[in-house]
Amino acid sequence: MLDQIRAQLPGWVNESRALAVHGRVAAYIPELAKAPADALGITLMGRGGETASEGSHDLKFTMQSISKVFTLLLALMDHGEEGVFAKVGMEPSGDDFNSMLKLELVEPGIPFNPLINAGAIAVTSLIKGETPARKIERILRFFRDAAGTNELRINEAVSRSEAATAHRNRSLAYFLKDNEVLGGEIDVEELLQVYFDHCSVEIDCTQLARMALVLAFGGIDPVTGRELVPRRYVRIAKSFMVTCGMYNASGEFAIRTGIPAKSGVSGGIMAIVPGQYGIGVVGPALGRQGNSTAGVHLLERMSTAFDWSLF
Repeated sequence: MLDQIRAQLPGWVNESRALAVHGRVAAYIPELAKAPADALGITLMGRGGETASEGSHDLKFTMQSISKVFTLLLALMDHGEEGVFAKVGMEPSGDDFNSMLKLELVEPGIPFNPLINAGAIAVTSLIKGETPARKIERILRFFRDAAGTNELRINEAVSRSEAATAHRNRSLAYFLKDNEVLGGEIDVEELLQVYFDHCSVEIDCTQLARMALVLAFGGIDPVTGRELVPRRYVRIAKSFMVTCGMYNASGEFAIRTGIPAKSGVSGGIMAIVPGQYGIGVVGPALGRQGNSTAGVHLLERMSTAFDWSLF
């Protein structure tokens, strides 16, 4: 099948790249505005680590909200379902990813799900570690294990840029503190630095595809045979990817493409075809709802061609 995909990819990538003109690179984090707006790259990885890549697949980008899937998994391994879902809900919010509206309007005042910003901040607070440095060390170790490489690093310039412009995220975090979602022992600024750092982990499409492959095979890295995450927790993460992973376009993406995916405002998309492939995509030009215009089109085209939809 990968040979068939390789034969089709050049034409599909060229066709989808044209849709980048309908998007804009994220500029509210100044460092992200430096990304090439017309880039589009993809890597698919199969069970044995074999790949099919095309376009700007070696372009480095930061994980941004894609990292939330893996911090959720780490928090679940640290505290179990009961501990995590006492702090964050299981439902789509229907609001923008950085909205704080329903924190005040809907009881009990916890974030609707772990993939919106408020939910991810709450989840980050659950990562075990005696210090912020230890927390981010554990997060990086987990990300590197999933990616099968020690090369993953925090892009310090992006992290600083996020910290300097994170007025909404600070508001969310202090509101969570006031609502007692964040414990009294938690220093909000230290917590936010861990959050900014894990969103700023730099990656390429092949490394992201390897992380996705672990999810595609239920928490087991099929290349090494090593179990990294309990299957139950991967099922939870995949459910959130389907219902909440593409921001307010998650329902449309589920109908048109039908595979679990998580996007980030750097233009990255992590997608999985369960039992078959992990997929990493980058296309920095974003549509109105914060997803890569070219990347979404490419995944939809491929899912239709190969009948990947779960539905």
